[in-house]
Amino acid sequence: MKVRELLTAFAATALLTLAAVPPAHATVVTHTVTYDLDGTTLEGFLAYDDAVTGPRPGVVVVHQWMGLTDNERMRAKMLAEMGYVAFAADIYGKGIRPTNQQEASAEAGKYYGNLPLLRQRVQAAVDVIKGNAKPKDGNDEVFQSVDDSKVAAIGYCFGGGAVLQLAKSGADVAGVVSFHGSLGGGEPDDAKNIQCPLLVLHGAEDPYVPQDQVLAFLDEMKAANVDFQFTAYSGAVHAFTQKEAGSDKSKGAAYNEKADHRSWQAMKDFFAEIF
Repeated sequence: MKVRELLTAFAATALLTLAAVPPAHATVVTHTVTYDLDGTTLEGFLAYDDAVTGPRPGVVVVHQWMGLTDNERMRAKMLAEMGYVAFAADIYGKGIRPTNQQEASAEAGKYYGNLPLLRQRVQAAVDVIKGNAKPKDGNDEVFQSVDDSKVAAIGYCFGGGAVLQLAKSGADVAGVVSFHGSLGGGEPDDAKNIQCPLLVLHGAEDPYVPQDQVLAFLDEMKAANVDFQFTAYSGAVHAFTQKEAGSDKSKGAAYNEKADHRSWQAMKDFFAEIF
């Protein structure tokens, strides 16, 4: 057999061997992480791929008004599979998990009515993921691998508004993403404090965020010369990323598969830019 034929046969054998080897799968490690702010114990959720080494970006995930649930844990795991260290924050406090809309409204109202406290609670999670605040339970090793110049915050509904308030506080983060979040709150001049790009993903038919609030937000961002992107998804109402919201748009909150997928892709593109 000629040399060229031998090399061809070897290459073919090597390819068949590689094809027979199953692809490696990321191993996502998760932990409950307790941390403290001014004497209040908070209980977040950490997710990361233990096969990734070296500095990597971190993403804080802020929950909707029902508190930290499986939905935010799912998103944190999805982010971990992308190679990020993901930390789902707890705004309400350990053990405070509303069980119905009335309780959720009352709990969220405490923070809508006290924006400095809301901003502090989100900042506390940022401090943890950056390694600037030590968790109470010692689960802090992976936080040392986070590149603190590449930390973003994302949030859903209540959490979407919360991460926008984080940005308005002048927080040192690489970017903020709001999924169907509230757009009001604070003073118009607060936008001048924003130091990072924003990505706002909105349901075009969201009755809980009326058009006048949308227009006021856009005017506020433009007046402050903020680097922002605003996308409204046709046919989508409030909570369009949450399957548990059901499919009845007439209720004002409903899952929209197309908007869910498109908004997640928009977030990924945004991260590719800022990171």
